[in-house]
Amino acid sequence: MWLWHSFKYLNLKIVYMLVRAHLLVSGMVQGVMFRESIRKEAELRGLTGWVRNLDNSQVEAVIEGEKDLVNRVVMWCYSGPSYAKVRKVSLEWEDYTGEFESFSILD
Repeated sequence: MWLWHSFKYLNLKIVYMLVRAHLLVSGMVQGVMFRESIRKEAELRGLTGWVRNLDNSQVEAVIEGEKDLVNRVVMWCYSGPSYAKVRKVSLEWEDYTGEFESFSILD
């Protein structure tokens, strides 16, 4: 999805590509503040979505927003917070839905 902003007084148009990233993060990623840290990273950039722990010790996240900003959080996930030991990040790009109003930590 594309979002257009027009600034008439500058005769300038800015185009944002809106995306959705679905991530599964493996390794030592539970019990190390991964969910809280990704929430802070997403909120800092004005992104929406959710993050949760899975029973198989992975962390799952869905992040929506402007492509470059989502990419920054995706890249952050490859290292995570300081106590995390990320082994693998699986990423699927999906269609942007705009269904979220904020970024949440799910139970």
